[in-house]
Amino acid sequence: MIIVIARAEFDPARLDELQPALDAMMRATWEESGCLGYSMAIESREQGIAMIVERWESAAALKAHFATPHMAAFNAAVMGAVRDLDARMYDASNERPLAV
Repeated sequence: MIIVIARAEFDPARLDELQPALDAMMRATWEESGCLGYSMAIESREQGIAMIVERWESAAALKAHFATPHMAAFNAAVMGAVRDLDARMYDASNERPLAV
């Protein structure tokens, strides 16, 4: 399994304009083969900070995600609005419930 954790900084003045593109990309991603989970949350509207957590069956599924039409549309929609992006990919071999 591949886990992606990303922190994106968008131009805060454009968040309302970008929200439909963010929502459309997330909904389309949920339908992709190999997507086990995708979540995006705006942490700070004032600073335009979003956190993204993704779970994929494989690196190949993640690679295919980047080649989808909805990712191309998303990238076009956010062009010029992304101030910073820190995205990390992790290989996970053992998933289990968290016992508290």
